[in-house]
Amino acid sequence: MAGWGQGELVSRLLHLHFRDCKTKVSGDALQLMAELLRIFVVEAAARGVCQAQAEDLDIVDVDQLEKVLPQLLLDF
Repeated sequence: MAGWGQGELVSRLLHLHFRDCKTKVSGDALQLMAELLRIFVVEAAARGVCQAQAEDLDIVDVDQLEKVLPQLLLDF
């Protein structure tokens, strides 16, 4: 995946779940999805940091992300 542009990656991710391979996505829709994914990842990282701090840890691990994921998914 190295070398892929942000829009191309989001387009590929979206097309993985389309039933019809001829489905097209506009540039505006790709920008919107890319921004939504960026916000989701930043929020997951921030909540993971808060969880690690609450557990008195210096490093965010998968365990902290797993703990915040249910609420994060409900919020999105």
